[in-house]
Amino acid sequence: MRLTTKGRYAVTAMLDLALHYKDGPITLADISQRQGISLSYLEQLFSKLRKQGLVDSTRGPGGGYRLSRNAERIAVADVITAVDENVETTRCGGLSNCQDDQQCLTHELWTELSSQIHEFLMGISLAALVDRQGVQEVAARQERTQAQMHYQSPKVETA
Repeated sequence: MRLTTKGRYAVTAMLDLALHYKDGPITLADISQRQGISLSYLEQLFSKLRKQGLVDSTRGPGGGYRLSRNAERIAVADVITAVDENVETTRCGGLSNCQDDQQCLTHELWTELSSQIHEFLMGISLAALVDRQGVQEVAARQERTQAQMHYQSPKVETA
């Protein structure tokens, strides 16, 4: 199975949006800080997520990103697909040319596994992830850490 950093980071960032939807538009800088994902990488991912209609952006002061629809209507598989990822377990990428340009012995097995993984990820919405106790605990820890960092940062005084 090839699920790269791109797919994992996209799901993580979208889950962050779902967790903070009440806060209005969320900046990529906030997601970057909470999730430890580089800002430039998030910019690339969100360009694709926006083009696929999964997020909306607001410019200017108070701007940022938000989910384009209810988190219950966004499946994890939608997010992975939006950033040009696929969860494919065959060597041939599903082209049936695994061995000497022919289908290999285990091609159907791996094709079925890919299908099962896709179905599994289609059955999990961002809202379902938000509702998980473990996700809530991690989000609370991240909020505490972010608040501490904000509190500890030096204040710049102007004369």
